[in-house]
Amino acid sequence: MSRPLRLVIFDVDGTLVDSQGDILAAMRSAFDRAGEPAPVREVILGIVGLSLDVAVARLAPQLPGDVHARIVAWYKEAYMGLRAETGVQASSPLYPHALETLKALHAVPETLLGVATGKSARGLDKLLEGHGLRSYFVTRQVADHHPSKPHPSMLRAALAETGVAPENAVMVGDTSFDMDMAQAAGIAGIGVSWGYHRPEALGAAREIVQDFRALPEALARIWG
Repeated sequence: MSRPLRLVIFDVDGTLVDSQGDILAAMRSAFDRAGEPAPVREVILGIVGLSLDVAVARLAPQLPGDVHARIVAWYKEAYMGLRAETGVQASSPLYPHALETLKALHAVPETLLGVATGKSARGLDKLLEGHGLRSYFVTRQVADHHPSKPHPSMLRAALAETGVAPENAVMVGDTSFDMDMAQAAGIAGIGVSWGYHRPEALGAAREIVQDFRALPEALARIWG
């Protein structure tokens, strides 16, 4: 009897790659251009994973919508400039053992890989191309086409694209937004301890792993 198709969906920033340096620098630059004090590091990292317009509105609820829109545009400009200056691999390095784990999962015929991220399609494409990962992911869900996390739209689309049943899918992420999104979509969530939200914030996670190399065993436990 053949095994069913499985789908492992990854968040990007804080899960696959550590892009906090450029995120912090770009957000501080954008707030500076708006003539506003930038939020502190922990607050900025706390909104990573949300779509950018939602994130900026949450960071500066006292500002009007037109200023939010300008901060979003300035953030994108600064972020792209930083990435162009240093290159993707230096700007957003993969976390330890991420690549070998992706390769091992990708080598299993019944296992499909996907992405669900608050990044734009353009930003995700640049990142995957820079790390040579584009061919690994059969479904790529981005902020351009969906409501912000934790709305389950991204995961529902990934399931529909791949034909995988919810009980055979897992969302891997570092934030409460990822875990709440997974729960809303009816799929299991695996939290990672190395990202931008503290592990104790990942209350909706089925499991939390401390190292990328522990992911295959966590998947095996969830899927039996």
